[in-house]
Amino acid sequence: MEPSKKPSSSGTIEISVVVPVRDEEDSVRELLQGLLSQTLPPNEIVITDSGSIDATREIIEEFIGRGAPITLIRETAALPGRGRNVAVAHSRCDWIAFIDAGTIPETDWLEHLAKPADSRSDVDVVYGTYEPVTDSLFKLCAVMAYVAPPYEIDGRLIRPCSVVSALMKRSVWDHVGGFPEHLRSAEDLLFMRKIEGANFKIVRAPEALVHWQVQADPWQTFKRFVRYARHNMRAGLWLEWQAPLFKRYGLLLVTLLPAIILGGKWLLVTLLLWILLLAVRAVVAVKRNQVRYPAGIVENALRLVILTPLIALLDAATIIGTLQWAVKDRWR
Repeated sequence: MEPSKKPSSSGTIEISVVVPVRDEEDSVRELLQGLLSQTLPPNEIVITDSGSIDATREIIEEFIGRGAPITLIRETAALPGRGRNVAVAHSRCDWIAFIDAGTIPETDWLEHLAKPADSRSDVDVVYGTYEPVTDSLFKLCAVMAYVAPPYEIDGRLIRPCSVVSALMKRSVWDHVGGFPEHLRSAEDLLFMRKIEGANFKIVRAPEALVHWQVQADPWQTFKRFVRYARHNMRAGLWLEWQAPLFKRYGLLLVTLLPAIILGGKWLLVTLLLWILLLAVRAVVAVKRNQVRYPAGIVENALRLVILTPLIALLDAATIIGTLQWAVKDRWR
């Protein structure tokens, strides 16, 4: 695809789009096509490749060879935070837009992000929104299980702030010291919290939408959550995820104590309590997503059948990832 020649619909600001990638041959082409088809074309796209061993670099170089305004930076190994920091350091514009591989922006994504920044001098940060791709029943249930549900702003459903759809002044990134570089996940959350704590002017752009691909099967989901759990501990955020989970399972283990007196048959009681707890959490997941994903009784029942074991899988991944942190990070 040739780079877009449309004139900027924004009056003054110039924007560098920053993307960290690694082994994204299945998604990077669609991402670049989406960025180059924007109604407000970016002035440049700066990509940090963190040691891809697939065809990611070749695909990016194909676009560069056709004249696309893309700069490719090669790192032998870098986690997402460093990938973004390196790309920002090599960019030239005063406004930086962040997006991730595995997402596809709407054609007017950057235009909607830029609009409040261009029209208001007091704006420092603009967050758009994202919408997970739910083209299978498993993906839909996965989103309901672990993605924060949307809420309404100006008559539109919008997800919580995320760096997969964000625009900010370079000075904001510089002020907070960039992204943490030692984390595989949660680095974006820590970065956004530093921005919020620094009292920059933050606004939302509900129409600045990107579509995000979630993991398509249980095994890939499990592996990702093991990794997330470990790095959540490294980020010091265990109170927000692991602590409630371990408390829940700790109380469940207490119900095993009567088995000392009553024998092994009592274990069935604990098993039934565990299944009931999972089912209740599945019901809560369906209920909190009913505005975004409405369904009838039969369809919701089918969702519960998938959600209940899926939540158990996520719990197992969380526990294993936490143990990995203890062995590989804390005790080593």
